[in-house]
Amino acid sequence: MPFSPTNKKPSDFDSYWEHVSDELARTPAAPEIHPIPLRSTDAADCYGVRLTSIGPYRIFGYLSIPHGPGPFPAIYFLPRYLSVVEVIPQGDATAKRSRFVTFSIAVRGQRNADQPFAAQFPGLLTEGITDRASYIFRGIVADCCRGLEYLLARPEVDRGRVAAVAPNELPILTAALRPGITHVVASPALFYAARDFAPMACDYPLEELVDFVRAFPDQSDAAWHTLNYFDPRWFAPLVTSKTLLWADSEGPPWTREIALPLAAAFGGPVELRESRHSRFKDGMFQETWISGQFGFNEPIIPNSWKAQVNQE
Repeated sequence: MPFSPTNKKPSDFDSYWEHVSDELARTPAAPEIHPIPLRSTDAADCYGVRLTSIGPYRIFGYLSIPHGPGPFPAIYFLPRYLSVVEVIPQGDATAKRSRFVTFSIAVRGQRNADQPFAAQFPGLLTEGITDRASYIFRGIVADCCRGLEYLLARPEVDRGRVAAVAPNELPILTAALRPGITHVVASPALFYAARDFAPMACDYPLEELVDFVRAFPDQSDAAWHTLNYFDPRWFAPLVTSKTLLWADSEGPPWTREIALPLAAAFGGPVELRESRHSRFKDGMFQETWISGQFGFNEPIIPNSWKAQVNQE
């Protein structure tokens, strides 16, 4: 029998996110950009970018722009559940920066955006969770939208080829709330039917939710209610981008079967791919998928993968 999540869309879901968008629109971005020679290469220049998001709160991003005539396709790296943000994710090929504009956003609480709030890991997922108006991810999603606005305004960016990438649902939420993302790479990780799935998880960060409701049982209903405003199923119908959605192949909670209702909710084409639990195998598929979508015959991959490709 197909899995069906038990949670329902909040009646004020649309107005909740309209308030966030309105607040962001009233907040000037006030961008500041400075070169970072140490992180530049022979093929690309790197810059640090500071922007103002709701709060107001000052956030940070690493912008890398290839040398040569543009515009270039862009990859928007949304935050992973980590304290540190790199120019490109650790393990990616540095040469990728010669082909793509890349923008890696550090949202509130992450390194370089940790004043006045420094996030705790574990702990960020439950910060302010009992009040949907002050839940930390309300601001984090706004930060992701602000970063996208800045990226799309860059003249070096080919606005017909913009991918949002993260191993969680933030690319889905951002693509639903702001136009301009043409391709999404995402996976269930934090918010998809959290009340159903968190108790099934044996890994961080969903264990944070289990620990919270165990420690504060009288606040559990409020916490689950807040998380329901971030469930990607309510955002997916607004996402018409081509999407690569990752599922788990080895067991709960994020199996292919469980991910099917989310995949079916999208407003655009979705490829649901099971992870092979290999940085090389999953990475090759993802890099080939993005490169092919953007019209390139071959992906740019790390040197350490090339020997493995020859052995396959």
